[in-house]
Amino acid sequence: MILRALTALALLTSGLTPTSTPLEEPPAPNPPPTVIGPIPVTSSPGDPSHGYPFMSTDRDLRRYGYLEEEYFLDGTASNYTTPDQATGEVISSGHPYRTRLVVRRPASTAKSNGTVVVEWYNVTNNFDVEVMWNRSWEHLVASGYTWVGVSAQRNGVNSPTGLRAWSPSRYGTLDLTAGGTVTDDSLSYDVFSQAAQALKSGAIAHWRPRTVIATGQSQSAGRLAIYANSVHPTAPVYDAITIIDGGVAIRPDLTTKIFKTASEYDVLNGQGNRRQSDTPIFRFWEIAGASHSDRQAFLTNSAVRLRDAGVTGPLPGPKAPCVSPARSNAPYHYVLNAMFDHVVRWVRQGVAPPSAPQLEITDFTTTPLTLARDQYQLARGGIRLAAVDVPIERNTGWNIGLTPATDSACRQSGSWIPFDSTTLSELYPTHRAYVSAVRATTAQNLRDGFITARDAAATIKAAEHAPIGR
Repeated sequence: MILRALTALALLTSGLTPTSTPLEEPPAPNPPPTVIGPIPVTSSPGDPSHGYPFMSTDRDLRRYGYLEEEYFLDGTASNYTTPDQATGEVISSGHPYRTRLVVRRPASTAKSNGTVVVEWYNVTNNFDVEVMWNRSWEHLVASGYTWVGVSAQRNGVNSPTGLRAWSPSRYGTLDLTAGGTVTDDSLSYDVFSQAAQALKSGAIAHWRPRTVIATGQSQSAGRLAIYANSVHPTAPVYDAITIIDGGVAIRPDLTTKIFKTASEYDVLNGQGNRRQSDTPIFRFWEIAGASHSDRQAFLTNSAVRLRDAGVTGPLPGPKAPCVSPARSNAPYHYVLNAMFDHVVRWVRQGVAPPSAPQLEITDFTTTPLTLARDQYQLARGGIRLAAVDVPIERNTGWNIGLTPATDSACRQSGSWIPFDSTTLSELYPTHRAYVSAVRATTAQNLRDGFITARDAAATIKAAEHAPIGR
């Protein structure tokens, strides 16, 4: 184990129990954290000894010239007030913590594009889930990005299903509660900031990134929006923050670039009531047909999640415990891939991402909100990939569970219902007609900046091989 100290101070004494109001005298700033690692891997993924990183990817990283490493981050953190739409203040400092970072990066820095995407692990299920990696991993590794997952919240570390319980020998020294004195997630914001500080210092892989982007989905998006509004302005460390499928409205006076996206589900579930106009530092995209937890994320993550956590979500298709076949097949990740590339240009070159059309909401008072839909029940408006604009199936962002116990997961997974042969014949009398329509829509999305050239080519190739109109 290699110990690289950003400071000579290691984890020292316990901090004060958080109070509800900031102190009259500002606390002394916390010293930079210490980076420990890479942590040795002592067993293969799936081995019962759990001597490997939790949720270690099963993607063939070597094929892309990538590797996976895990580090521990050791330091002291502050907690903050988080007033709505305003900058917070330090409540107390000096709370010791130790957490982990998972790093997937090019083995050779010469193959790096200089950008780190730092994901706030989602802990909705009381263990770490890397939603954004699951969605965009192919684009990230094909484009030379480095991805880093940060265990920022105590449920991912200290809960009965967290890291410490999963592998006491590997993770037993981790703690995000300052020895049990902090019983909420108030330290998470500072921990997330310190992860970026450690990356920028060059303490990880002897490499200093050019651009550091924060990201997180759903529960993590909610944390990131609060972080962007109240904590990050106190000491900005991220070059941009991307907030996916959740989060409160963003302050208009921030200086850090913020990009929000929302699936059809998330627009229906409240983001449609939090719409904000684009500004020089803010973008908001809505994606027709996309679900909160889609087929791409499930297929990428299900085997790893079953291996390390013993559970998966509702299966795709009609076997799910939902009213309609589950999990939208609209490739939301294509839009997210384009978003990451736009953010890099935005930060480095000042080239603002394009604005996007909104989904057509006809009633803001219903729960969920009501969207305008065509004869095939596909949403109107928004970013319309070929899967929605040249449909061969009904992809939507909403579903209903067969029982109350399955309703939440089903709603988030959306639905996917293939069209029957009669409908397909009416829409596309020939294979050429179908491929031409896909080409036209995809070319327009590429010109508009809503899809990358690589994903546009994949879309057209899939259409050419599809048995539609044959």
